[in-house]
Amino acid sequence: MLFSAGMGIGLMYFGVAEPLSHYVNPPLPSMGHSEKEALFSTFMHWGVHAWGIYAVMGLVLAYFSYRYRLPLAMRSGLYPLLKNKINGRWGDVIDVFALCCTFFGITTSLGFGVVQLNSGLTYLGVLPGNAFGWQALIVVLVLSVAVLSASSGVNKGVKILSELNLLLAFLLMIFILCTGPTVHLLGAFSDALGTYFANFISRTFETFTFAPEGKPWLSAWTIMYWAWWISWAPFVGLFIAKISKGRTVREFILVVLFVPTLFVFLWMTIFGGGAIWMDQNQAGGALSALVNDPDSLLFYFLQQFPLSKGLSALAVVMIAVFFVTSADSGIMVLNSIASKNKGKTPIWQNSFWGAIMGLLSLLLLRSGGLQALQTMTLVSALPFGIIMVLLCICLWKALKIDLAYHRSKLPYGSHNWDSSRWRDYLNQILSFTKKSDVKAFIANNVRPAFEELKEAFAEKEMDVEIREGKAGPISIELLIRYDKLRNFKYGVMAEKQNVSQYIIDEDNAPTPESDVYIPLSYYNSGRRGNDIQHLEKDEIIADVLREYERFINIAADENSEILMLDREG
Repeated sequence: MLFSAGMGIGLMYFGVAEPLSHYVNPPLPSMGHSEKEALFSTFMHWGVHAWGIYAVMGLVLAYFSYRYRLPLAMRSGLYPLLKNKINGRWGDVIDVFALCCTFFGITTSLGFGVVQLNSGLTYLGVLPGNAFGWQALIVVLVLSVAVLSASSGVNKGVKILSELNLLLAFLLMIFILCTGPTVHLLGAFSDALGTYFANFISRTFETFTFAPEGKPWLSAWTIMYWAWWISWAPFVGLFIAKISKGRTVREFILVVLFVPTLFVFLWMTIFGGGAIWMDQNQAGGALSALVNDPDSLLFYFLQQFPLSKGLSALAVVMIAVFFVTSADSGIMVLNSIASKNKGKTPIWQNSFWGAIMGLLSLLLLRSGGLQALQTMTLVSALPFGIIMVLLCICLWKALKIDLAYHRSKLPYGSHNWDSSRWRDYLNQILSFTKKSDVKAFIANNVRPAFEELKEAFAEKEMDVEIREGKAGPISIELLIRYDKLRNFKYGVMAEKQNVSQYIIDEDNAPTPESDVYIPLSYYNSGRRGNDIQHLEKDEIIADVLREYERFINIAADENSEILMLDREG
């Protein structure tokens, strides 16, 4: 889904056109016509720089939304700086700006999709030409499907279409690799990837100050692309965050930053490198002569392969599906921003966004204004780039607070053992607890401890409740309610444990008779506690009080406000 939403149409549109263009018109004339340089320049535009921007935005949104229960909105990422002002005018301004960036970024992408889809259908003889009427029909049909897909939800229409298109893209890429210059393309991928790693830093900071003849190329390509990725960041970042709940930060970064980057590099090498090789060895320069016609260049490239008509038809289907997935994911993101992530939106709202996007695309295509829309998109990138820097600062501050909070260790029950009950402790160590044991432990140890604590807190006129079954069939919680702070919770639940086969097979070790469960403590912050099966009633009371003291100390620290404020009321 992140591949389809992030770069789908762009890969189909620029996969052949951009490397071939860099080959024909290199950054500096002195570089000559170098396939390695052409692929390296393409990698710089579509690689880590692009996905790094998306990853930063998606991580900020996902972290503050899922970790701290803030709305899945741009404003939430600035909470460490703006505090409660994110719910006022400043928050509205940030979200409206993100909405505009998202809208123009999607519309630009759809504009590329329309003209390439029209060219493909014309090439196949389905349509008689590239008249505006045919483009309008394409927009209406595709956006109608996109509205229905968006209305079905992210786990249905969007997911199904994205998985279908990724499969088609993979099959097309493998076919081109196997029927084209396979050895040459694999070698070109290795060489270009090595060049990318070797020159990543120097090329990142290259401004062509000492080679002014390269500045027009830098403005037309590199600056345009990086600004374009920034302008797309609210759209792609929100979409990636929406589909990433439950992932760790490490998983998020590895998948979003590196997996699509390597896939894009392979795609650009196979299609772009293949086009350069075909132009040199088979097409006699016919492809390089079409670099100013990127709309149809993909189809003339596919003409050099067996089953060219079938490949072109497949490419048209892929462009159409990428068109739909970009549009429906865009509609979902626009709904999320406009409604402050209120949940499922009515179909009329999806239709509204689809109609507005289609209307603007058609107006710009009619007036030849796709370039004007790109310019508007690029202009919006500068101020949003500043916002992204602020978002990075906020994320850094929140992560430091979070890390300090979770590095605070609590002692396990065995830390308080003495020699008076060592035989009891030994028997506990040499036996595995069953579900019934945990149930009995909660009834005989935990509940009496909670009852005494509830009575003691009630004497202080505090609102305390004992709840059962909230974290599972066998669980119990002591809940202290607050108006402003996040509620304090100390819970105990039965958690199933996986026992290593090594200890099961070991004769001189205890062997479980059935499934193994432990009484595990847990807290309102989502932090898991300890296995407390060795604690007596009074020790459980002491453990609760230690955690409550820790809770009060953190709540008293103004730097921990974001962790402790109530988000449920």
